[in-house]
Parts: sequence; structure tokens; C-alpha cells
Amino acid sequence: MAQPRAEHLHNHLDGAWVPSSTGTVRADLNPADTHDVIGAFAESGAKDAVCAVDAAADALDPWDVLGPIERARFVTAAARLIEDRADEFTEAITREQGKHLIESRGEVIRAVTIMDFTAGEARRLNGVTTPAEEPRTLAMTFRRPLGVVGLITPWNFPLAIPVWKVAPALVAGCTAVLKPSPLTPWTSALLVQAFVDAGLPPGVLNLVQGDREPGEALVADPRVAGVSFTGSLPVGQAINRAGATRLLRTQLELGGKNALIVLADADLGAAVDAIVHGAFGQSGQRCSATSRVIVDRAVREALLERLLPRVTALRTGRGDDPSADIGPVVNAERMRACLDAVQKAVAAGATLVCGGLAAPGPGFFVEPTVLTDVGWDTEIAQEEIFGPVLSVIDCDGYDDAMRIANSVKYGMSGTIFTRDPALMFQSLHDFQAGMLHVNRPGVGAYAHLPHMGAKASQLGAPECSPDVWDFYTDLRSACIRY
Repeated sequence: MAQPRAEHLHNHLDGAWVPSSTGTVRADLNPADTHDVIGAFAESGAKDAVCAVDAAADALDPWDVLGPIERARFVTAAARLIEDRADEFTEAITREQGKHLIESRGEVIRAVTIMDFTAGEARRLNGVTTPAEEPRTLAMTFRRPLGVVGLITPWNFPLAIPVWKVAPALVAGCTAVLKPSPLTPWTSALLVQAFVDAGLPPGVLNLVQGDREPGEALVADPRVAGVSFTGSLPVGQAINRAGATRLLRTQLELGGKNALIVLADADLGAAVDAIVHGAFGQSGQRCSATSRVIVDRAVREALLERLLPRVTALRTGRGDDPSADIGPVVNAERMRACLDAVQKAVAAGATLVCGGLAAPGPGFFVEPTVLTDVGWDTEIAQEEIFGPVLSVIDCDGYDDAMRIANSVKYGMSGTIFTRDPALMFQSLHDFQAGMLHVNRPGVGAYAHLPHMGAKASQLGAPECSPDVWDFYTDLRSACIRY
């Protein structure tokens, strides 16, 4: 396996790879085999974040002057380098995050697609012209870069999520400080190196590795005009509170407790395919993962007869094992949270029908787990698990199913399986969720559609799609008398 180069273990500030000011490091472990130490990456402090903002602030004006079309050329060049280095990125994602090589390669492809779409949008960063109320006057709107932005990203998509923040930030004319999860530092370092090799000017994109301290420093720095964060609800709430006193613009994509509804007339085979993919793909570690199946009692047993053999046949193993279906969860804390949630659910009256234990292996493996007889208002039906744990909840028809689906505080994704065209479209109105699916898996998104949630799953502008410019730019209006 390839190893990170020595410089990739550091931060990247103002065009150079530099050690952290703290002098301390954090081990990056393979969650499928904790004996595999990938590297000792920088454990940065607040001073490193301030230095990164210094560089970004100095680079802001010359980067703005280039204009969006020229700025997009760097994004396109970096995308081609990521394509050329797809094997290296795939290995890095699998080795430090744990997902299967097929899923990792899919993430690389998705990242490149997002970059190409975003670069193309550089020619459409338009405003509008409108009639003026006075004669001989032109009224118009246009967009300006927000400024220096802090980009705080999670470990579950260590390439795609940084990409869908970095690419629009740069095209919009912002300069950026990327603070990735301390669990996936290598992939982020490779991403920044791709931009360096694409010729990106120093200071435009800076990388600060580490955990809480540099993230808090970014939120507190008055020169940071916006913070885009993907992660847990409690951390997102803390960012929002910390930035509120200075009116910090935030883009927060938070948790999910996503429902897949199976009505009595559903195609059960298609529903089972979607459930297995949505609940157990990437070990359930997606914000849009299928965490709850809400099934009409009339087809409950028939659905379980199809579903359980599929789940019990899933094999846990390393992401680079071609015979494995499910990789590890990301660390011991996540594994313990999954197993504790199952134990609490059983104590609350749920029936454990498969899984529920740590799977064998030198890493953090959790057996694919299905719980039935889950009360819609119990903890496991309401709180995010972020692992391969599925709750099956019974319902009586469409109205009851939708009531249960909307009973949680989150609203990331909603999915329904039915043959009734009226209910297909009615569900789009009734789901309290940002990304909706009918008769297809409830995971996955297109680069040109908004990636966003509702309720406690989202605050601020969507990610991806043309709507992303509402975060990275300010809208201005102008009236010109002639």
C-alpha cells in the first residue's frame, strides 16, 4: 500500500506544507485493522487556524480579481488530477475511513462530477436585470464573493464533502480554510495537493488538521465571513451559537433519522433492494442512510421474509476484501454507540431479529442489525445511530406511516414505496424532509440537485446545485441612471 508523503502529514498554509504550532500529532488508524497506522498527522491548535486565516485574507483580493471563469480553470485542472490519481484516492478513503473499495471509487467519481458541474456554473454566476421605476435607469443584481470561509468536514465522505465545499467556494471567489475530520486527514491532504499541483495560488486554499480547537478558532475569527459545517446536530448548534453574536453566516448540514415507507401495494422486491442498500451500504454511516423502515402491517411479514435472509447473508470485512459486503464503523466510539443503542432498544421492547453484536475482526465491526416491534417514539426510532442498525416500525396505512415518518426532529431524507400515483405525489407534499425519493433507494444525490435537509437536519443554503451560491456569495443590487 502507498504511504502518505512526509509533507502530507502537516498543515498546508499559504502554499507550503508546515508542521503544526503545537508540535503534537495524532495517529491515523485503519478502522478495519487498528494495527495499520497510516501516519501521524498534525494535531493543530488555534494558532494554526489563525495563520491559515491570515493567508486566506491576504489572498482574497487577487483571487477575486481573476473572475469566476478563470478561477474555475483551477477546479477543472484539479478534477483531472484526481481522475488520474483515482487509485490513490480510492485506497486512502478505504484505508482510513473503512468503506468498501467499490464505494470509495464511487466517491472519487462523485467528487469529480461535482467539480466539473461547479466549474461549469462559473459561466452562470449571473444576476438579473429588471425594469426600473424611473426612465433612463437600468436596475440589476449581481453576486460578490462572501470572503474568507471556514470549511469543516466529516469523516464519512472524506473526499466528496470537502469537494462540494471547496469547489464552489473557490469558483465564487472566496478563499478557504479546510478543517477536515481528524479521523480522515490523509484524503484531505491528497485533495489539497491536487489543487497545489493544479497551480492554485498560495493562500487560496489552506488545510488545518486537527480536532476541536482549530475549528473553534475558525468560528471565532472575525475575518471568517462564513462557516460551512457537516456533522452532528450538537456541534452544529454550538457553531451557530458561537457565531450568532457576530452574525456569522453558516451553512450547517446535520443529522438524519431517515424513513423508508413500504405501503401495502409496494413492490416488495424493489423495496428490499432499497432497504439493504440504504441501511447497510457504507455500514449505515451516511446522513441519508435508511434508519427506519415503516411498513404497513398487511405486508410486514412478507417484507421481513424477503429482507432478513438478505441481511444475514451480508459479510463484514475489510474494505479491500472483495468478498466483504460491509466494512467497519469508523472507530471504537461509533461501535460502542451502535451496540449500546441496540441494547437500549431491546430493553424498551424491541425484538432483535439479527445482528446486534460486534463482528469478529481486528477492527471496529458491527454485525448488520435489524430490530422489529420498535415503538415509533422510542429512543432508537428518534435518535441518529450512524451505523448498520435498522429499526422496523409497523403502521396502518399511508396517514399513519407519514405521521411516524415526520415524528422525528430531523428531516434529511424521505422515501416511499407504493404503486399508487396519487400517494407518490402526495408524499412529496407531506414528507418533512429535504431530499425525497419514490420507489428508489433513499440515498445518493446528483451534483445539480440541492443536497439539503429540513428541520434540525439543515440550517442555511443547500450544498451542490446552483443554490449553493446563496451561501458563498452576497447578492447586490444596482440602479444606473443614463
